[in-house]
Amino acid sequence: MKKQLMVLLFGTSLVLGACGGGEETAEPPADSGGDSGSESSVDPEAVVQQNCISCHGENLEGAGNFPPLNDVGARLSEEEIRGVIDNGQGAMPADIIEGEEADAVAKWLSEKK
Repeated sequence: MKKQLMVLLFGTSLVLGACGGGEETAEPPADSGGDSGSESSVDPEAVVQQNCISCHGENLEGAGNFPPLNDVGARLSEEEIRGVIDNGQGAMPADIIEGEEADAVAKWLSEKK
């Protein structure tokens, strides 16, 4: 009985240890050699995949009442896109993305033409 309990506790500690701690699951940003100046380490495509595709479609082609984002840069400037992110528009809630992530996504989307 004690042996089974020890095996169970050891197995549980291995599983919990494998789950890790903290937020070190993502790879650290690659050093770009300092060429990017004030560029952030945010991956705007990953942020969009996590926060936008459920409404705007997997390829950002739009879905239902949600407009396409795959060519939003042809319609809106980076500042206007950031304004929509900050203030919301239509069914989109305000501040769904914030800070550096919002800056990076607005810049990335403004290049979609």
